[in-house]
Amino acid sequence: MQTLELQGQSLIGDSTSSVEGEYIQAVNPATGEKLEPRFYSASADDVERAAQLAQAAFFPFANTTGHARAKFLRAVADRIAQNTDVLVERAHLETGLPLPRLQGEVGRTTGQLRLFAEVLEEGSWLDARIDLAIPDRKPLPRSDIRSMLRPLGPVVVFGASNFPFAFSVAGGDTASALAGGNPVIVKAHPAHPGTSELVGRLIQQVVAESGLPPGAFSLLFDAGIAVAQSIVKHPVVQAVAFTGSTTAGKALMKLCAERPTPIPCYAEMGSTNPLFILPNAMQERAATIANGLKGSFTLGSGQFCTKPGLVFVPQGEDEQFVGVLRSGVDELGRMGMLTPGIADKYTAAVEERKAQGSAELLADANADGQSPCASGQPAVFAVPLKEFLAEKELEEEIFGPTTLLVHYGAVKDLTSVAERLHGHLTATIHATDKDLERAGDLLKALESKVGRILFNGYPTGVEVCHAMVHGGPFPATSDSRTTSVGTRAILRFCRPVCYQDTPDSLLPPALQQANPLNIMRLVNGELRRDAIR
Repeated sequence: MQTLELQGQSLIGDSTSSVEGEYIQAVNPATGEKLEPRFYSASADDVERAAQLAQAAFFPFANTTGHARAKFLRAVADRIAQNTDVLVERAHLETGLPLPRLQGEVGRTTGQLRLFAEVLEEGSWLDARIDLAIPDRKPLPRSDIRSMLRPLGPVVVFGASNFPFAFSVAGGDTASALAGGNPVIVKAHPAHPGTSELVGRLIQQVVAESGLPPGAFSLLFDAGIAVAQSIVKHPVVQAVAFTGSTTAGKALMKLCAERPTPIPCYAEMGSTNPLFILPNAMQERAATIANGLKGSFTLGSGQFCTKPGLVFVPQGEDEQFVGVLRSGVDELGRMGMLTPGIADKYTAAVEERKAQGSAELLADANADGQSPCASGQPAVFAVPLKEFLAEKELEEEIFGPTTLLVHYGAVKDLTSVAERLHGHLTATIHATDKDLERAGDLLKALESKVGRILFNGYPTGVEVCHAMVHGGPFPATSDSRTTSVGTRAILRFCRPVCYQDTPDSLLPPALQQANPLNIMRLVNGELRRDAIR
């Protein structure tokens, strides 16, 4: 096995970029120290080479078997797991995230890769459909018609700031795109370039050892936005996946839409994840809900896209709830954040909310003592429902450890409120059995506003499984029909292709008479695994 050594270079297929020109340098958010080495921005020639290699890799990679791609994904997972210590050490320096959190995230990353390997081997994700010919049908015969999902082509994946492993170089977007048979070009996030290069080098090693075309994977660094813009606009690129701010996500959506040939942009953006506490739940377990909420909105310093940043509480019945929440937040110190830039934006947003005056500051953390260089002060605000409805900006996400309580009067008001919300990733309802009698209309309203609805829990923490949906209507994501977590994520990077009266020898194996892949197929409307006789 090759040793891992940071070189500050983009990975272009099986080679690297030059070390010259503009560069970025990681910053330890706990100390403010700049970390070596410098990471040099990919040149225009590097971008072109990565694109051409990806295009050259597309047909051979797309036509590998599901078992071959599954073996490749498992090998990447194994290689990452074998290097957990060195990866976590660098990620800790670059993000300030605790070592146990990072170790768990490595496990989630390898678990995602292995889950997609299982999906590939099982095979039903291909959605193979066969309608056999009916030559003697009257008044017209029916042709033999077969269809299945096929990969799109080279995919550009943008690494996220808040998950240096699970939503980054080998994260869910990369795993699902590779599983679908698409070459991937990753644009590394500038907050953790060293972690990105280390993971990228592991994937590069496995690509070579697996005998795959080198263009199946590349990793680009960008000192600004030029590299991102040029690779997204490159004609060989067929899809983009992004997790980050609404501003950056909308800019990418615009780039993708304005290309001569538009391409899909799967962007996960801003979400405040409303949480509704119904009256009986508040009466029965106010303290428990308050403690759970505090833990959820401050988890990871509030830098989770599923943080509950908007909480609807019954007016006049929340005295204990507010008291426990205030006490818990008051005991917190300033919390370390991912980068100085994120910390500055968070602090500015909190100060702006204070200055606006419509929302009352109920609690903020004890600011005494030492704190990380990049840090934010947890804060809880409150506002009456009427003022909330009058100021739509109160629904916007503040990325960091803060939440907004909205006091409502009647439960029936919550349904109309839910109908006026914009799109979010999640919504949570805390209710007792008695409350459930009045929660039906609220649930129905939320179905059109979010991708995941929870009862009596907290939205932080997204299970990677077959049924998970991590998406939602705009601005939570750019396309609410998709998910970026779970095995459905593979569907973003495929499209259906139909074959009519095609000779069996030319059909993809998934559609051949003998069913050599032994997968479940829809034959004349009936799910079957047997060969067609």
